Amino acid sequence: MNGSFHPRTVAVTGATGLIGTALCTSLRASGHTVKRVVRSNATGNDVMWNPAAGTIDAAALDGVDAVVHLAGHGIGDGKWTDEHKRMVLQSRVQGTTLISETIANMATKPFVFASGSAIGFYGDRGSMMINEESPVGSGFLADVVAQWEACTAPAERAGVRTAHLRTGIVLSTHGGALKQQLLPFKLGVGGRLGKGTQYLPWITIADEVRAIEHVLFGESATPLEGAVNLTAPTPVTNSVFTKALGRALKRPTLIPIPLAPLKILYGEEMVKEMLLSGANVLPTKLLDSGFTFRHPNIAAALTAVLAEKL
Repeated sequence: MNGSFHPRTVAVTGATGLIGTALCTSLRASGHTVKRVVRSNATGNDVMWNPAAGTIDAAALDGVDAVVHLAGHGIGDGKWTDEHKRMVLQSRVQGTTLISETIANMATKPFVFASGSAIGFYGDRGSMMINEESPVGSGFLADVVAQWEACTAPAERAGVRTAHLRTGIVLSTHGGALKQQLLPFKLGVGGRLGKGTQYLPWITIADEVRAIEHVLFGESATPLEGAVNLTAPTPVTNSVFTKALGRALKRPTLIPIPLAPLKILYGEEMVKEMLLSGANVLPTKLLDSGFTFRHPNIAAALTAVLAEKL
C-alpha cells in the first residue's frame, strides 16, 4: 500500500480457510478492522450468515469499506460425485449471490467487493499464454467459475467496484495442495503427474494476501476490477515444479506418481481437470498496476514457504 495510510473496515467470508486466515491476520496487523462473516461460533464483531438459507445480518455490515468473499465448499475435499459437484457449485452460487445482493441493497455501500474465483475458468489450455482477456475454457471447473463470477452482478450494477480473484495454486505448508504433497515428497516417493507438461500457475500465500490487499487498497491510476489473475509471473510445468520441490526438500523425484490410485480415490474427472490439466496463466493486470511479487521464482518461493519465512 502506498501513500498515506487509511484504516479500513473489511468484511471477510471464508475467514477461517487457508487464504482467509492469512488475510485477516495481515489486515489486522496493518491496522485495519476485520469483520468475519461466519456461519457459527460468532465472537466480537463477527457477522452471522447462512448462505443455504439465504440469510445474513445485513445491519452488521453497516460501515464496512470493503468486502472480500472467499467462502465455498472445497473443490478438492473429496471424490467428484454428483453430490460433491452439486455442493461445490451451489455453495458458490448461493454465497456469492447473497453477499452481492446484500451489498447492492446497503444504504452506504463498500467501495470495493473482491470476490473469490479461480484459474479453473480457463480450463486446459496447454502452453498457450493466458491473461485476463482470455475466454472461458471447458469442463466442470470452467463452468463453475463462470457461474460463480456471474453472481456478483447485483453489486456491479449497484456501482460497487468488483474484482474476481482468479487464484492459482496457493503454496503454503498450512493447507492446500503443497501440504498434501509434503509427506510423499519427504519420503522420497514424490514425482511428476502424468507427462508433467501441464502448466501449474502458482502463488505463495504471502503474495496471495498482498495481491488481495493490492486489489482492495492499491493506488494505481486505474483501480483493479473485473477478472484479476492472482498467480506468480512465472508459471511452471508440473515437471519443473516437481523437480524444484524435490531440490528444496533434498529428496529424489524420479518416479512418476501412479495415477490409478488417485482415480479410484478422487474419480477420473477430478484427476483429469485438477491434476493433469493446466494453463499458462499470467498476472497481467497485477503487473500492469504496479504490483511487485515478493516470490516470483518457484525455487526461491518454495525455499521461503518451507522455511515459513512469509
